[in-house]
Amino acid sequence: MHTVTTVNVNGLRAAATKGYREWLAATEADVVCLQEVRAEEKQLPQEVREPAGWHAYWAPAAAKGRAGVALLTRREPDAVRTGFGVAEFQDSGRYLEADLPGLTVASLYLPSGEVGTERQAEKERFMAAFLPYLVGLRERAAAQGREVLVCGDWNIAHQEADLKNWRANRKNSGFLPEERAWLTRVFAAEGGYTDVVRALHPEQEGPYSWWSYRGRAFDNDAGWRIDLLAATGGLAGRCVKAYVERAATHGERWSDHAPVTAVFEGLPG
Repeated sequence: MHTVTTVNVNGLRAAATKGYREWLAATEADVVCLQEVRAEEKQLPQEVREPAGWHAYWAPAAAKGRAGVALLTRREPDAVRTGFGVAEFQDSGRYLEADLPGLTVASLYLPSGEVGTERQAEKERFMAAFLPYLVGLRERAAAQGREVLVCGDWNIAHQEADLKNWRANRKNSGFLPEERAWLTRVFAAEGGYTDVVRALHPEQEGPYSWWSYRGRAFDNDAGWRIDLLAATGGLAGRCVKAYVERAATHGERWSDHAPVTAVFEGLPG
């Protein structure tokens, strides 16, 4: 078995004081992908920067206090790469990938966007550049006999089942028709990836992975499913379990996102 977890930590320094360290110490994951770290390595406590039993790799954003992704792996990777070859996003703290035996795994933090602003334009530029990269990554991996798993906060709810209040969000970033159509391309023949959580839970509302801190969104389970694990075909077929690690109570949350975990069988290592 091989277990991979992705979670947007919403600021790792804060999360580390609210339960992240305890969660990491207890997890059975072989790989953990983090997003929205919002810190450079030197700003993190040593036990967070170099957690016992893990090889940790960090890709902070050049813009201080923003974005930032990380990969934690039990086994030392054969290679680690930052960015996806586009200058604008090379140092944006939004993409980091590592090669493990038979598998390339990546941590992604896709821009969140806001309709009518430069943030949305940035998101659109990122999407336009990232899909061709995903296709090329899949093709290169296939030529090497490898699978790919891109994990992270994609900041798009794909279908109506992926957010509670979808009717009220049809004109909001994260559920725009053009964003959803782009994600369909990722999960269609063009991209060649599979949303492993949805594949195992085809009829379920959610399971949601993000809830606003405002109001009673968490208590009412009025959330969004935007934290996704996208796998190439051979790997997707090996996913035997996928679930959201939803906190038992609002007070036990250490991020506004919950970890999303998938278990695969038949992987090397």
